[in-house]
Amino acid sequence: MSGRLRGKRCLITAAGAGIGRESALACAREGALVLATDIDAQALASLAAESGSIQTQVLDVTRPEDIDAFVSAQCAFDVLFNCAGYVHQGSILDCDRDAWRRSFAINVDAMYSLCRAVLPGMLAQGRGSIINMSSVASSIKGVPNRFAYSTTKAAVIGLSKAIAADFVTQGVRCNAICPGTIKTPSLSERVAALGGDQEAVWKSFIERQPMGRLGDPKEIAALVVYLASDESSFTTGQTHIIDGGWSN
Repeated sequence: MSGRLRGKRCLITAAGAGIGRESALACAREGALVLATDIDAQALASLAAESGSIQTQVLDVTRPEDIDAFVSAQCAFDVLFNCAGYVHQGSILDCDRDAWRRSFAINVDAMYSLCRAVLPGMLAQGRGSIINMSSVASSIKGVPNRFAYSTTKAAVIGLSKAIAADFVTQGVRCNAICPGTIKTPSLSERVAALGGDQEAVWKSFIERQPMGRLGDPKEIAALVVYLASDESSFTTGQTHIIDGGWSN
């Protein structure tokens, strides 16, 4: 451990699996005290067993009242990583109002609630880094059958830039991460849900990556650590593309 995040308190959502889990572990290895949240209590228990620097709390990020109660019971955070997300499959014609509302509730509204809840503590201590999960499938690159997802992830970029501009003189930074296709449990579940020839589906994902492979959650976690650390103290309001050259 090099201690790049020593003394920092980090709040991470969707930490039970994939990018959130690897980010929680990476931040803990760098000396942070991590408070990891998810809706999956069993996944959180498994995560906590891997590191004594990770505390866990079941939290449904679609419930603003739960977020407010949770954050008000905590000391101020130095880092917030909004990792929770939902991927709806289909075009606008496949996206009914319930799917539209669910996409915004998880991908945008939850970030609004969490950012609004943690910002007062960050401002009081004069420092903080907010990291929001966006996607290359947004305003960066049009992707077929990702209508609702792409729309919400474009909104995340706007949300992040607005927060960065509003608080740039008060010590709080805000950045968005835009990954390409990352091999996570969530992606595996979506592939399985599609049915049919799953080997062909995986092959199509890999073939659209110029590097000839999918990304690893650990590679995104490394970027999270950088944005959480003081090494990125001159970086705010940016969209950090990490997609293996897919959007080139």
